[in-house]
Amino acid sequence: MAALIRDHSGRVLLVRKRGTKAFMQPGGKLDAGEDDITALAREISEELGCVLDPASVLPLGAFDAVAANEPGFRVEANLYRVDVTGEISPSREIDEAIWVDPASPPDIHMAPLTRDHVLPLASQG
Repeated sequence: MAALIRDHSGRVLLVRKRGTKAFMQPGGKLDAGEDDITALAREISEELGCVLDPASVLPLGAFDAVAANEPGFRVEANLYRVDVTGEISPSREIDEAIWVDPASPPDIHMAPLTRDHVLPLASQG
């Protein structure tokens, strides 16, 4: 699952994992017994140090793309629009977090899911 987190200006939060080059959405894989929202709340807390607002969760769809960090594999992700509270502070395996304008993203290396699906969807509003 993956999170589309926006700021008050409409920018989208992207993260880069330690030892990788591609920026992508915050999120991750389910642990045993978790549903998407529980897992997303856990990942956001662990990786960004902030709290997912459960009242803000809006499912945006399921998407499929080439995996950014696992050559020869694909990623399938359920995408959710969420709001967070608290300061965003990258930790654990996250090296960097940036805000980008989805309508005119900077020239950075992005995961195919982010580049081909998430940012185009976010730029529509």
